[in-house]
Amino acid sequence: MSQLPAVAAPPHAESNARAGYALLILTLINLVNYLDRYIVASALPGIQKELGINNTQAGLLGTVFIVVFMVASPLGGYLGDRMPRKYLVAGGVLLWSLATGASGLAGTFMTLLLARAVIGIGEAGYGAVAPSIISDLYPRHLRTRVLAFFYIAIPVGAAAGYGLGGWMSSTYSWHAAFFAGGVPGLVLGTMAFFMPEPQRGAMDGPDAQTKMPFRVGLKGLAGNKAFWATTVGYTLMTFSIGGLGYWMPTYMVNTRGMPEGQAGLAFGAVTAVAGLLGTLAGGWLGDRMDRRREGGGLLMSGVGLMLAAPFMYLAVQLESQVASFAVIGVAQFLLFLNSGPINAAIVNCVPPAFRSFAMGLNVLCIHMLGDAISPTLIGRIADLSSLTAAIEVNAVPVLFGGAALLIAAKLYHEAIPRQR
Repeated sequence: MSQLPAVAAPPHAESNARAGYALLILTLINLVNYLDRYIVASALPGIQKELGINNTQAGLLGTVFIVVFMVASPLGGYLGDRMPRKYLVAGGVLLWSLATGASGLAGTFMTLLLARAVIGIGEAGYGAVAPSIISDLYPRHLRTRVLAFFYIAIPVGAAAGYGLGGWMSSTYSWHAAFFAGGVPGLVLGTMAFFMPEPQRGAMDGPDAQTKMPFRVGLKGLAGNKAFWATTVGYTLMTFSIGGLGYWMPTYMVNTRGMPEGQAGLAFGAVTAVAGLLGTLAGGWLGDRMDRRREGGGLLMSGVGLMLAAPFMYLAVQLESQVASFAVIGVAQFLLFLNSGPINAAIVNCVPPAFRSFAMGLNVLCIHMLGDAISPTLIGRIADLSSLTAAIEVNAVPVLFGGAALLIAAKLYHEAIPRQR
């Protein structure tokens, strides 16, 4: 947390402190966001045993959450462009945290499925608007680094979810894991009510478009080639990350013979270290590449994804568990390298008045064709063949995602003037 003052851009101490407070709260909420998502991955073996569900049904627990989240996100973005965003953040966090706790009370597959769906509604009120708040607190030349700091919460939160879910499930029960996961969000949701509400476009200059009719914004977004090419690459990356994150602990337990708690903790540790280093490196390198050329961060992201694909495939070819985790760590480093640059490119290439909706639409796309379907599809492939084969196939979308981001990098300079 000591790095926050270094990336803060507002000129006055008070503004600096308020921006830092908002960034801190939003980042911690993002951490809890991913903790609550991935508790279920480590708790899955216990859930399957107690509720008697197969791999396809287990994958559906991930899919139903994502489906509800993605469908509700454009609505969250639409509201975020028209009302104080901190209230959407606070309300969303409180709702999903209560639903996480309620997941621990589930005694049947259908009640657990319903609780996971409600979590998706709560997260939709947060996910679409948080990047737009950050973009109004920090200038464009710092956004990649600041958003990278915000997205550090993804690997750390996912790792915490794996670790907490695995430890609580093996020590107590999977029910207790969900109870513990719901508590932090209740605190952070309350604190979010006290965040600053920055003026839209405050860091984009006096000519920035801060008000726009919805139809006008939608027409402009429809013709924004850089936005759509970036979204395609992001979607393919999300498909593979979602599938890998959901099934890798179960693969290590069922196929490689690791103890349930150990698999979750080990995969969580690898995710935390690789994701933290990759996200920080991506923020620093993305800013440097963007200063050299428009779309430089996207260029770096495309190369990173194309390099990650063979490592994802290799991870399940190695007999040694240590070697498998080491290779998957390299793949995750290259995947998380892209968190800051991709999201900075999205907020930079659309007008401030339409950023929340653009983020919400992006969320809809990346999940509708990404991790909304990958847990269930990979589970289905595993039921028909093997989990090893399913994870091997999962490396292919990463390769194509990298190619899409290379195309987006070429189109990026055309979209920048439209943000004004």
